[in-house]
Amino acid sequence: MSIRALLAAAALLFAGGCAGEERGPVRVAGIGAPPALANPNLAALDPPSALLLQATAQGLVRFDAAGEIEPALAQSWIVSDDGLRYTFRIRRTDWIGGGRVTAAQVVGRLRAALTNASRNPLKPIFGLVREIVPMTDEVLEITLRAPRANFLQLLAQPELAIVMGSRGTGPYGAAPQPDGSLLLTPPPGEEQEEEEPAEPAIALRGERAAQAVARFAAGGADLVTGGTAGDLPIARAAAPPGAALQFDPVGGLFGILFQSERGILAVPEVRRALAMAVDRDGIVAALGVPGLGARATLLPQGLDEVPGPAAPDWGAAPLAARRQEAARTLAAALAAQPALRLRIVMPEGPGYRLIFAYLRRDWRAVGVEAERVARDGDADLRFVDSVAPAIMAAWYLRNFTCDRVRPCSPEADEALAAARETQNVVERRALLAKADRLMTDAMLFVPIASPVRWSLVSPRLTGFRRNVFGRHDPGELIANER
Repeated sequence: MSIRALLAAAALLFAGGCAGEERGPVRVAGIGAPPALANPNLAALDPPSALLLQATAQGLVRFDAAGEIEPALAQSWIVSDDGLRYTFRIRRTDWIGGGRVTAAQVVGRLRAALTNASRNPLKPIFGLVREIVPMTDEVLEITLRAPRANFLQLLAQPELAIVMGSRGTGPYGAAPQPDGSLLLTPPPGEEQEEEEPAEPAIALRGERAAQAVARFAAGGADLVTGGTAGDLPIARAAAPPGAALQFDPVGGLFGILFQSERGILAVPEVRRALAMAVDRDGIVAALGVPGLGARATLLPQGLDEVPGPAAPDWGAAPLAARRQEAARTLAAALAAQPALRLRIVMPEGPGYRLIFAYLRRDWRAVGVEAERVARDGDADLRFVDSVAPAIMAAWYLRNFTCDRVRPCSPEADEALAAARETQNVVERRALLAKADRLMTDAMLFVPIASPVRWSLVSPRLTGFRRNVFGRHDPGELIANER
């Protein structure tokens, strides 16, 4: 059965009594598992749980609808003249179902993200923090190793939301509903009675992409969020009306990670040849995302911390010429051994299957076979689709340090370590550029484009704004409801 037929069948399940609900809770379907108030230091967050944390366990600061920083737990902050110390004053806030939130508790949760046992995805870049200390019950201070212009963007991510066991810090409370959703209820407005929320509540659920899209098509959801390139064909098959399909202009990593030093892949020239053979323009055209461009560089354009991304030496060559050179390199490297067969871990979804089909075709053109496998332990390569949490060159580069991947570049690691400690902005730029050049020359990653993040948005959500982080605050989805 085709994707379109499956969506039509699923939509019938949601059609009864769904359409026309222009008031009441904003109905949000996140693509993923049922939302849970998870500890980000223990497990990765999927879109439904990330949105739940945004609503019920805010951090010191948060993103507004446009992706700009605004106060959350911290009512105010001061940055020292040298850019090293951030002093936050905590607003008077209660744990949901508990007592007052103190600076010491917030410090404890932030420190936990940095421990050896932490699996928080922001841990590598959050290492720029030298010290986090409570000054009083309501004031805490974060000291950095060196100034970082976009440090607050990290603190606004749901992975640094403040959670204590099963308790969050609001502003929303959550209650399970009979239909399997969570009802997120905002706090009362300053001039309203306690029973009368200032903003519409949110009915949040997590489900598979096809279910979420079908629910939206039947009028049973106001927002579908968490879409990726993998499930984009499902959204397109539903033929959403007008401007319902929205793409966030996110940055990040979208490409192929070498994760094996076994055999021929230990040779940089072989990795280079594989990167040269990829038809990035063809993949981007097949995805059909407005504004999405092919990328052959590890870093994107427009990062203030570096003069410009390091380009591979073959970047300007036509695809046909690149493939000819790649075929010669691989033929020489494989002359004394069997043909190369690459095993690559790809996420599930029809969009990712489409990307794999292009990769298999591209590598077959230079004498290499590729197959999908289910687990990292069986793979030579892994497809990476990750949104940058802050506009920081170091975030991109630290994904490829020797404590995280093999093959790697120890010299690039040394440059990154020096860049983290230096107080000199010019020196830091030079060190980051050096690390970028070394990693690019070592060909540790095969970039294809920026990540794809999409949402389905009903006309009711007048407060929805596309932004570079793909984060959408539940409290700002409706700008003006009458």
